[in-house]
Amino acid sequence: MKAAKTEKPAKAARTAKPGKPESHLAMVRRARRINRELAEIYPYAHPELDFRNPFELLVATVLSAQTTDLRVNQTTPALFAAYPTPEDMAAAVPEELEEIIRPTGFFRAKAKSLMGLSASLRDNFGGEVPGRLADLVTLPGVGRKTANVVLGNAFGVPGITVDTHFGRLVRRWKWTEQEDPEKVEAEIAAIFPKSEWTMLSHRVVFHGRRICHARKPACGACPIAPLCPSYGEGETDPEKAKKLLKYEMGGQPGQRLSPPPDYPGRPAPALGAG
Repeated sequence: MKAAKTEKPAKAARTAKPGKPESHLAMVRRARRINRELAEIYPYAHPELDFRNPFELLVATVLSAQTTDLRVNQTTPALFAAYPTPEDMAAAVPEELEEIIRPTGFFRAKAKSLMGLSASLRDNFGGEVPGRLADLVTLPGVGRKTANVVLGNAFGVPGITVDTHFGRLVRRWKWTEQEDPEKVEAEIAAIFPKSEWTMLSHRVVFHGRRICHARKPACGACPIAPLCPSYGEGETDPEKAKKLLKYEMGGQPGQRLSPPPDYPGRPAPALGAG
């Protein structure tokens, strides 16, 4: 089992001369180097939603809006026990479905989306989740972000997933100044080979959840600090920064109840178990 790398700092990067803006080529080289460093830090990066098939991943991703993957993972075992197929979920009693997914928040709107997408899968796709972006975004409650999650992790089709963590970090790293997720996706896609898109998404999200937090980035414990133009926005003292690390980096459980075999952290507890 590979251990997380937190001690080894990245080598100092070449930066633009004082007062001279970084060229686009230099930014691309720095971005690709950050990706290589993240691949060493998180060799086990993976989707943090529990799923066993494309339908479960699609449903879990829809549920993950405005809540944590942990809360979704704690909720989906009962959900899929009750509604294992699109046909089952499409025929659900709305109030019963809402009660099961209540812990994920916005449960009425999410239940409507889940029943709608399940009915569409049943009626338009033979009860199977389609493997094309153009088809996935026709489903109720499914946008590009959700579609890319499903394509990349259930079908092996490369895609960039622009969630709040991904958008925050790529702007901190000066890879883009865009705020609109589709524009962010397009600009980042132009920097990296298509083959890297899915794993890049996982690595960046992992780093955002564990080290480069929104409010208190753990700059002093960040292995890629020398490559970061925003170093100093967070805690720079190494000991204080170390206390800000989350999940396996901080010795805590991860978000998955059933993590992959190479995950170095502890599984999350089931709902009501702690």
